Amino acid sequence: MPALAIRAYTATTALGRGRQAQAEALRERRGGLRRNDFGREPLDCWIGRVDGLEDSPLPAEFADWDCRNNRLAWLALNQDGLREALAALVARRGAERVALILGTSTASIGATEDAYARLSDGRFPADLDRPHVHQPHSLGGFLQQATGLRGPCVTVATACSSSAKVFAQAARLIGSGYADAALVGGVDTLCGSVLFGFNSLQLVSAEPCRPFDAERVGLSLGEAGGYALVERIDGDDAGALQLRGYGESSDAHHMSAPHPQGLGAQLAMRDALARAGIGAGEVGYLNLHGTATPANDQAEAIAVAALFPAGLHASSTKGWTGHTLGAAGIVESAIALLALERGELPGILNSVTPDPVCGPQIRFGNAQEQIRYAMNNSFGFGGNNCSLVFARA
Repeated sequence: MPALAIRAYTATTALGRGRQAQAEALRERRGGLRRNDFGREPLDCWIGRVDGLEDSPLPAEFADWDCRNNRLAWLALNQDGLREALAALVARRGAERVALILGTSTASIGATEDAYARLSDGRFPADLDRPHVHQPHSLGGFLQQATGLRGPCVTVATACSSSAKVFAQAARLIGSGYADAALVGGVDTLCGSVLFGFNSLQLVSAEPCRPFDAERVGLSLGEAGGYALVERIDGDDAGALQLRGYGESSDAHHMSAPHPQGLGAQLAMRDALARAGIGAGEVGYLNLHGTATPANDQAEAIAVAALFPAGLHASSTKGWTGHTLGAAGIVESAIALLALERGELPGILNSVTPDPVCGPQIRFGNAQEQIRYAMNNSFGFGGNNCSLVFARA
């Protein structure tokens, strides 16, 4: 595929606001997980919570969109000079030629839960009687108004691969001529449906998650928001960072478990490498999906060992942020881009003893190395897989 320039990117997680907060926490091996203090009757687990959302209502002109998820979307949008970079992009291309493509798993369902908890005579309370908030496109509708973009607006909701697939969607829209650039991103916030839903599947750990550890028992959930600006390359303006390839596949194996040999994961990774026009041995860093659930980590480890040489540095960063669901793709893409820019390759937090199925590619310790290519894996329920290849130009 033709490379796309990445003009700006940002992420806000339990580690803090913006790229620098993520980079410092990763370098210092300082995690953002804490004992669950979310909800009326908190589940006994650890979470990656973003502070300050309860005290940060949206500006008055966006008050009709106010909810926890859109507050995080706004907070993340205002980091790392992203809005200024977006304004420059719109000045170059025009608002009609910039697409808005967003990934989310649960959108504003937390507001809907609150509305049902406070029903009055069978009706939503007046402050939450806003139908446009209680639907999957709440995030997209809010950001259309907040950014003024008038190009194609798409919500991708494919569980935990959602905000990785936004890059693939952007590449297709730009490649087919429907847009010249895109603001891509993803936002998901904590809510009861997520916490208790995953717990009903016996996937939530009572202690901080330990990806790829032999004694891992489950995941830690988190919340996050992030964005990237991608643009068609004209002439010599290739930019410093690029999206070079994407790969997508579907296991069609099980509703909530991956194919045990990671066949779908392998297909997505091979497809991304082929589109990028590189071999597996050229990848310097791979951010793994690595949720710390027994089945997911085993399948991904098998897939990575089947594809990559021993010299690859691969790791899961969910021990730092928690599993941010529909925002995982954008957050971990931002971490892959940081690795490209800074040569700082994160390891795995909280884990001690590698699962015997892990190959030498999966590294627990941090490393420093200048690399040319980085990848990100994001895999969702039902075997809905997406892999991305990024490069330094």
